[in-house]
Amino acid sequence: MEDKKITPQELKTVWTKDMDQLAEKVAEAINNAQPGSIIDDSEELVRDANAEFRQRAYQQAINLLQNKQLQGDFSPSPQRTEPDMEK
Repeated sequence: MEDKKITPQELKTVWTKDMDQLAEKVAEAINNAQPGSIIDDSEELVRDANAEFRQRAYQQAINLLQNKQLQGDFSPSPQRTEPDMEK
């Protein structure tokens, strides 16, 4: 059953694109904030970007776990021949 667990490396692999997008959104929010109002101008945007990342990251982790647990549980059906189909 140990092989059906997810690893941090697998998560990093599936999260790479989303982490890059999060970093871009945070940097953009902070860089576009007015001097003296960095927190006021960027806090909500950064919080929203983190919430979006958190939701996608959790869903991807669940999907990865489900895929690992399903591997091998269902073997592909053998190729059916014409006489088998008629039955």
